[in-house]
Amino acid sequence: MTERVKRRAGLADFLRTRRARLRPEQFDLPTGARRHTPGLRREELAQLVGVGISWYTWLEQGRDIQVSDHVLSRLADILLLDGEERRHLFTLARGHVLLPGEPDGEKLSQNTPYQAILDSFLYPAQLLDHRLSVVAWNDSANQLFGDYAVLSERERNLAWSLFMDPLQRQRFVHWERAARGCIAHLHAMRDQYGDDAWVTELIADLSASSPEFRAWWPEHKILLTCNSSSEMYHPLVGHLTFQLTTFTVPQQPDRGMVVYTPLPQDDTAAKLGALMRGEAYPHL
Repeated sequence: MTERVKRRAGLADFLRTRRARLRPEQFDLPTGARRHTPGLRREELAQLVGVGISWYTWLEQGRDIQVSDHVLSRLADILLLDGEERRHLFTLARGHVLLPGEPDGEKLSQNTPYQAILDSFLYPAQLLDHRLSVVAWNDSANQLFGDYAVLSERERNLAWSLFMDPLQRQRFVHWERAARGCIAHLHAMRDQYGDDAWVTELIADLSASSPEFRAWWPEHKILLTCNSSSEMYHPLVGHLTFQLTTFTVPQQPDRGMVVYTPLPQDDTAAKLGALMRGEAYPHL
């Protein structure tokens, strides 16, 4: 299956799931008693957008048809997409275009200038590729998450470890929220890089191995960046609260640097300092 075909399939699924979450009363449409599926009907959405029902049906079936920026914007408005969902809609319809001079799929090793940047942070920091794999990290991240150097490439993948490593369910205080967010991010990456066989294999393996992943994946929620707070539990120092901030690597937009900044809650900065010094925190 080509990347173009995969993107069209992703677009079709994305449109269906977003149409399903709308309600007729939001648009002053009759609700009726004969609706057997959630959301708006195709003909209702087509009428609201201002396109023909046959044309919209073809679009939602993943057929190879042209769609203008105007129609995409109108679709985004009617589907009540937020900013990230709107960008994702255009990515599915237009595809990922490499910028001039942008490396395509080049892997970063730890022997790069980015490692020096990671090491300069006092706080935990990781460099992720578009498959959500940790490709570089600093010592503070090792103290928080464990030694990445002893893990396999698959084990360093955040999606795989979050669902398949039992320790992660203990580490993330709100595990389900973190797991759902990870699925949403992986969905966005799969739709954008549909020709990456490694990602396809990861999704298939997680679907076969994790009942939660299998249940939540069809929702097709998307998340392009990770900028939120996260509560964690470390067996040596207890609860920690961080602000997660993602920075895009300018030379390689498919790479992201995630920094975990301690928040005032739970004495996080002091506990992180104790971890780095190899000391026990007094309250334990």
